[in-house]
Amino acid sequence: MPPKSMSALFLGLELATDQIRASIVDENLELVGVEAVDFDSELPEYQTTGGIFTTPGDAYTTPVEMWIKAFDLLMEKLSKGYDLHRIKAIGGAAQHALVWWKAAQVPQLQALDPRLPMHVQIPPQSFSLPNAPVAQDTSAHTHALALEAALGGPDLMAARVGTCAHASLLAAQLLRVREAWPDVWTRTGRVQVASSFLASLLCGALVSMGEAEACATGLWSHSSAQGTGLQSHWDEGVLEIVGGSRDEGRRIWSWLGDVDLSGGRRRIGNISRYLTDRYGFDPEAIITPFTSDYLSTYLSLCPTPSDAVLSFGPMDAMLAPAANYVPTRLYSLLPHPAQDVSERKRYVMMLSSRNADVPRALVRDMYTKSWSAFDRLVAIVPPGGSIGLDDKLFSFWILQADSYPFSHVKGIFRFETGVKVNEFRDLRANPRCLLESQILSFRVRWSRMTATGVLGNNAGRSRGASPGPITGQPQPKRPANNFASSSGLLFDPYDYTPLPSRIISTGAAANFPSIANLVGDVFNAPVIVPTTQIDGAQIVPHRNAPPAGFPARAALGGSYVARWVWGKEKGTPAGTGRGGFEEEIRRLLAKRWASTGGASLRTNINAPETSSKAPSATGSGASTPYGHGPRSTLGATILVEEEEEEAEEMDRIGGMQSSFGLGSSFGESDFTRMRTVTGSTTGSAMTASTLEPPSTAFTTPDLSGVGHASPEGASMEAAASTPAALTPVTAMPTSEAELQLGLAKVAEPDVDAFMSYASIVPEYCRLEGLLVKSIV
Repeated sequence: MPPKSMSALFLGLELATDQIRASIVDENLELVGVEAVDFDSELPEYQTTGGIFTTPGDAYTTPVEMWIKAFDLLMEKLSKGYDLHRIKAIGGAAQHALVWWKAAQVPQLQALDPRLPMHVQIPPQSFSLPNAPVAQDTSAHTHALALEAALGGPDLMAARVGTCAHASLLAAQLLRVREAWPDVWTRTGRVQVASSFLASLLCGALVSMGEAEACATGLWSHSSAQGTGLQSHWDEGVLEIVGGSRDEGRRIWSWLGDVDLSGGRRRIGNISRYLTDRYGFDPEAIITPFTSDYLSTYLSLCPTPSDAVLSFGPMDAMLAPAANYVPTRLYSLLPHPAQDVSERKRYVMMLSSRNADVPRALVRDMYTKSWSAFDRLVAIVPPGGSIGLDDKLFSFWILQADSYPFSHVKGIFRFETGVKVNEFRDLRANPRCLLESQILSFRVRWSRMTATGVLGNNAGRSRGASPGPITGQPQPKRPANNFASSSGLLFDPYDYTPLPSRIISTGAAANFPSIANLVGDVFNAPVIVPTTQIDGAQIVPHRNAPPAGFPARAALGGSYVARWVWGKEKGTPAGTGRGGFEEEIRRLLAKRWASTGGASLRTNINAPETSSKAPSATGSGASTPYGHGPRSTLGATILVEEEEEEAEEMDRIGGMQSSFGLGSSFGESDFTRMRTVTGSTTGSAMTASTLEPPSTAFTTPDLSGVGHASPEGASMEAAASTPAALTPVTAMPTSEAELQLGLAKVAEPDVDAFMSYASIVPEYCRLEGLLVKSIV
């Protein structure tokens, strides 16, 4: 539905690793504008790869000057394409990074000259650290472990600051700079998280971070006590450890500034005079609190209490609504970034994995030659890599230092029949075993997490009012005996009730039918994906960055927050901002659905025509340091995939059934395990009438370009032709409530597969324990 003439618009910004993005919505949250500036292609003078600088070792940084110049370019694009005077509120998000201002050159942002671009007036000399470490940077991992040890270990550290050690911890980055570059430390006068930095460019004044971001620094002591008068605060003891002395600790406090404890439901300022004069913004436009990109993505999806959000990317993360503040080393716990001070405190629980896209791209290059072959190989291999009950295969790809429990583990570990091996006998099991390990890790950590009570009295599917995940299908039955006790686990792997009722998934890996099915099977829950991503995947199936014309989820989350705060301040029937954030967004979207007669949300603005046979983009494994360019052969530039090669590729592996025959580790009956949907959505907007049902034909796929392993276990033969294109997920029949929110189902769980995975959870946990204890 086109916006009314001169109706209010709301802008959401996202400062991502590879781009700065903007999404504009109207009062009904209908998408009306999308713009982006790609760092590599539009700012080639900085010579970044995927928006970052990589160096030998673990350092990954990005030039702050490039961010400011990209902001200028984005504002120019927006001013040429849209009436910016109609924008009434601006929200946003940014990647996990710190900006280091010099003490003598913190600029007077309100006094910028509108005749000149911003990057000319804020030169690189304004920053004591011109290149900021980004989330992929692991160079501060040892400093994080040292801080954790100084605080008494992971449990005591988590109880004190809400998180245990991990490489991206901002406290660890501060400690590293103090020890490695004392001159940088001496010159510094202010530090800002990237989201506050972006908000400052809009407000024309330095903006403080919100409490959710403060909790992610490892320096913040959050008080959840009700009625005790205790206030959350910067932890002076931790600041003293990081600074090396009490005086330096107080200096860090002055650098960080005060924290916004409002909960996110108020303006933090008005747009700067510079942007008003230069680009024509309404001087009354308000700026709402900015937050981290993963939390903004979470907000855009409006999860219910019984949902979990699984975000695939350079780092995978699983987030879920949490009712109680119960910090432990098992997870990170953050205050909900969009709540009113009058509400009962809500939180977001987060499980993360640093070893995500990098291992997936590496396994693709080692064992296949395309994402298409990777997807098909995962689909055809049985659960656990074998049809046997007692010879399941396990692999752990820990290429970068990770958080608990793998903070001291690094390497590639494979296990066959419970014994560590250098390589599987059948190399074709590697892709599926990698993905199973990644997803089982979240499933096991989720089950351990629910026992803490962080989700509330009724965890998992007994919470909220979400529809049952597998209605009409047989439900799994747990063994009659007490399996948890007999297996040595603290939870029953056959009990699905504490698991999420739905998995809302985002990121490039969620576009793979085999991965979507695998997630649904492991959690015994349907997998839901935003329709913006489903339609975008038909153009570029395996890039985390959205295609041209499609909105980024974090930018959408920023625009939703802007609309929510504006509605509360305006206080009119058009939007009173009543209720919690999720409730208000659902109300607005339900109202839009009713007024349009059930029309689905627009998924793009002037995007190229969708095609499920699109070629791969260079480095399209995602924005990982190994996914681009000549720096490393890991995840090297992906070959352009051509549709005409697919038939030839299929013919070459026509003997798949015999090679996986009864004499091999995979049986013929397991071919029916593949449940990928082969239809394609071709419209720019999806409605209930255009959602195609899933294919009911269970066929045996041929694995093109994947040779059989030699007896010596050598690498697979490289296929002669160019690989075929990946066919991404498409929408299955979806409930009206989900369509109203711009979500669609892409996978249903399989009960037998869930039981298979439940049966191997004890062995997975045993092997994980061996790695953690350095026994293997």
